Amino acid sequence: MPVVQRRVIIGLAAIFVAMCVTAGVLALQDRISESNWTSRDRWQRPQEVMDELGLKAGSTVADIGAGRGYFTFRLAERVGSGGRVFAVDIDENDLRRLGNRAKDQGLLQVVTVSSAPNDPRLEPSSVDAILVVNAYHEMRDYDAMLQAMFRALRPGGRLAIIDEGSEPGKPRSSYHSSHEIPESLVREDAERNGFRFLHKPQGFRTGDGDDWYFLIFEKPAAQ
Repeated sequence: MPVVQRRVIIGLAAIFVAMCVTAGVLALQDRISESNWTSRDRWQRPQEVMDELGLKAGSTVADIGAGRGYFTFRLAERVGSGGRVFAVDIDENDLRRLGNRAKDQGLLQVVTVSSAPNDPRLEPSSVDAILVVNAYHEMRDYDAMLQAMFRALRPGGRLAIIDEGSEPGKPRSSYHSSHEIPESLVREDAERNGFRFLHKPQGFRTGDGDDWYFLIFEKPAAQ
């Protein structure tokens, strides 16, 4: 066999092996995620979260900051094949994996949406509810994002924000880096952008011992 041909074959074999290893690693990560999600169910109480959003079969909901889809897949089960779940995230890799997993499970109601830093890219009046879990503190263009969420909600629709609390009075940038944000600041932001605060359900103590608050807002029906 000519040297050049042998090198090509060796190179292609190496690429194939690398692809198989990568696929194996991703599959292992997904299995680990599923295991973590099962334990997360105990403290996150996803059924209660969905109840607070008023979700039922046929509802349309956006999971903003969906990540690998912990809530997306639970939302998809709740709304059923007649509903729609928009899994919104800025991370293309997470979205791709989430979308592939939804496809493998036959969850045609799950639609992935690539978000911009200032726009979740949802159509106006397209969703009954929006869920933002452990992601609001990451938003630099929070006013623009809240305005876009407000537009995307139908009148009377609900917005739930779940995040880790922090002491108020610090520079906004410090909350981005510490991955937490004061509850009072979230309320100020949401109300400034047209949302009406409804109530604060029981919060969550995570598996790592962090405390997350749970806030429910509404887009007023008279719009």
